[in-house]
Amino acid sequence: MSDSAISAAVAKLYDTYPFPPEPLLDEPPPGYNWRWNWLAAYNFCTGQKPSRQDVRILDAGCGSGVGTEYLVHLNSEAQVTGIDLSAGTLAVAQERCQRSGASRVQFHHLSLYDVGQLSGEFDFINCVGVLHHLPDPIRGIQALAKKLAPGGIMHIFVYGELGRWEIKLMQQAIALLQGDQRGNYQDGVQVGRKILSALPENNRLVKREQERWSLENQKDECFADMYVHPQEIDYNIDTLFELIDASGLEFIGFSNPRVWQLDRLLHKAPDLLDRAAHLSDRQRYRLIELLDPETITHYEFFLGREPLPKPDWSDDETLLSAMPDRSPCMDGWDSRCLFNYDYQIVNLSEAEWQFLKAADGNQTRSVREILQTVDLDLAGVRSLQSQQLILLSPAQ
Repeated sequence: MSDSAISAAVAKLYDTYPFPPEPLLDEPPPGYNWRWNWLAAYNFCTGQKPSRQDVRILDAGCGSGVGTEYLVHLNSEAQVTGIDLSAGTLAVAQERCQRSGASRVQFHHLSLYDVGQLSGEFDFINCVGVLHHLPDPIRGIQALAKKLAPGGIMHIFVYGELGRWEIKLMQQAIALLQGDQRGNYQDGVQVGRKILSALPENNRLVKREQERWSLENQKDECFADMYVHPQEIDYNIDTLFELIDASGLEFIGFSNPRVWQLDRLLHKAPDLLDRAAHLSDRQRYRLIELLDPETITHYEFFLGREPLPKPDWSDDETLLSAMPDRSPCMDGWDSRCLFNYDYQIVNLSEAEWQFLKAADGNQTRSVREILQTVDLDLAGVRSLQSQQLILLSPAQ
C-alpha cells in the first residue's frame, strides 16, 4: 500500500476502535505517570529541576487523550497540544479533557508528518505508541525533532520485536484467514478471538496471550490495536538506534532503566559481567534483549536537544549551594512509607523524612541551610537525589 493508503487504514482502525479505551471521568485522572510530569521528566533527563514550568507540550499521536489529559493535569502552567490522524479518536480525546476539566489543551486533526504546520516549538514532546505505526518512522521522528525547542526533551515509546514475537505470528495468522476481508477490523477481532479459543491450551500463542495480554485484551479496542493493526514496525536495539540517530537528537536514556541493568540477569556470574565490561552501551543493550527477550516488548526512552544542563552533584560545594524541592511524583506523602515516582515502596529514615518536609515547596533555603536543622549528611542528600525524591536547582 502507498503511504496515504496506510495512513487511511490506520485512521479507519482508530475511528472504529478509539484507543486507548480508558473510561471518561468527570474529575482529574488518578495517580500520575512521572514521564508525563515536566518537572520529574526534566529532572530524570538532566539531574536538575527545570527553571520554568510555563512550557509548551505536544502530545504527538494523542489517540483518545489518556496521556493528553494527564499532561494537562500534571503540568499546571503548561500549554498542551494534541494531534492525531483519527478524527473519531480525537473526538473522544476532546470529550475526555472537557469532562475532567483539562482546559489548557488544543487538538488538531493532523498527521505526524505534518506537525510542521503547528506554530512555534515545543519544550516537551510526548510520542507514545505512534512511530511504529507510521509507514516511514524516520520521516516521522525527523518531523518531530524539528519542532523540539533548544533545551527540550522528547519521550518516545516503540515496540520491540523479540518480546512481541507471538503477537506478530497472530497478526499474520489473522490476516491469512481474513483474506479479502482484511481491513474489516470487526471481522479481524472475531477471527482472532476464535483462533485463541480454538487452539490447544498449551499452544505457545495461547499461553503468551493468557500470561501477558488477556486482561487488557478483553476490550475489543485493545485486541484490535494489538492483533489487527494494518501497519506495525517492531524494533531491535540495532534498528532502534538507527531511528534515534536519524532524529539528530541526543539519546538521554531509557525511561525504565532498571530493565537495562545487565546485573539483574547475570548477577550470579560476576565473571560474565567482567567480560561484558568492555562492551559499548549499545552492545550491552543488545545483550540484555537477547538474554531476556520476553521482557523487552517495547522501548521507552528520552531524547533531547542541546543545550541540556549536566550538573555535577558530586562536588560538595555545588550540592550544598543547591536549592532542593520535593518531587511532585510520590504517593502517600507525608508518610515515612510511600510510593516513589515509579510506584515502588520507599521507607524513609527519620532524617530523610525531616529533610523532605523541609524541602517540600522550598523556594528560599539551600541544602546547606536545611542541613543545619536536620540530622542528615551529604550522602543522605545524594541518596534522596539519586532516588529522584528531591529535585535540585543549582545556585544562581
